[in-house]
Amino acid sequence: MTEDKNRAKGRAFMRRVVVTGIGAVTSVGLGVKAFAKAMRDGVSGVSEITSFDTTGFATNKGCEVRGFEPQQWVHRLNPASLGRSAQFAVAAAVMAVKDAAIDRKQLSAGRCGVSIGTTDGESQVIDRLTEQAVRGGYASISYDLIRQVPSHHISFAISRELELDGGAVTIPTACSAGNYAIGYAYDSISLGDTDFMLCGGADSICRKTFAGFYRLGTIAPEVCQPFDSARKGILTGEGAGVILLESLDSALARGARIYAEVLGYGLTCDADHMVAPNKSSIARCIRLAHKNAGISANDVDYVCAHGTGTVANDITEAGAIHEVFGERMPPVSSIKSMIGHTMGAASALASIACAVAVEEGFIPPTINHRETDPSCDLDCVPNRSREAELRIVQNNGFAFGGNNAITVYARYAH
Repeated sequence: MTEDKNRAKGRAFMRRVVVTGIGAVTSVGLGVKAFAKAMRDGVSGVSEITSFDTTGFATNKGCEVRGFEPQQWVHRLNPASLGRSAQFAVAAAVMAVKDAAIDRKQLSAGRCGVSIGTTDGESQVIDRLTEQAVRGGYASISYDLIRQVPSHHISFAISRELELDGGAVTIPTACSAGNYAIGYAYDSISLGDTDFMLCGGADSICRKTFAGFYRLGTIAPEVCQPFDSARKGILTGEGAGVILLESLDSALARGARIYAEVLGYGLTCDADHMVAPNKSSIARCIRLAHKNAGISANDVDYVCAHGTGTVANDITEAGAIHEVFGERMPPVSSIKSMIGHTMGAASALASIACAVAVEEGFIPPTINHRETDPSCDLDCVPNRSREAELRIVQNNGFAFGGNNAITVYARYAH
């Protein structure tokens, strides 16, 4: 009882944090309006992979970003000096700032930080350097490419483009990294360390990741079918999702549009297995997120699942959800059925899906669905989005190494 009182007292001194700007670079559209429409319409971003040669693989499907011209958003920096992941991240950050209708000078003059999650950083650059080394030896590798490799360049590039000096971190916790970055940003603002944060995740499709999942036997031949009895695995994807967070007081003072409020998050590490998820650890992460957000399982109206479309992961995630929610199961869907697995951008783009779902009143569908696996037993919102008045939503993010991160969002209430 004393612990709960102390926690409530501590929360009273924390600032409320809201989402006021969104930027999305995805295989189903560029910008928040295109992304939100695609989520509502159940659009598939699957196409043939062109970023690398897929000769020798039994499949060539993925979710690449099409029609992306970095010079449309990257102006202060030379886009050619950035790897594709950094280009995505900077573009998404610029979109988020524009969407928030805030003067860049206010951000650069204030305390605005950056936190971006990623799996591989500049994975396409690593592919190219590896090819150079194999074909011509280490002496042949490009120094200009080497300069693009460090993953911290992703967040640093955003700071440089927008002239921000509030600190920049890159969090490389793989497929849950976007949620980690958002949690970091939430703490920074709620505790008063910063006034604004640009946060999210970015990654680009690459041969290394595709080949790795292919060797594990988890690449789907045509489409991703989370929670379906006929599911065959993931489709690798790419993109970036960046949101602008600020304190509620700041948002109200400038009359900002508020997509959603960030209530809190939870983190756990399985410390168990490199690739196999742990149901108990995921369930504990969900409970921690609820506790941090000050809610109960009964308050959650929708769960945006990690939902990879692999046999083991979907069953484990569904089992953890059942363990926490019991008989009162909320709808659970996976946007990876539409945009593939975007690695470090995955939970960031799912967070954006949560924010627009709360703001616009709908639940994104799980497309490509035929029959729900009885071992999952979820209402996965099959094939068509669903109109719904959402008050509180939960976004799941899990990663290799057992890095679990879950964020919780709510419709802003006065």
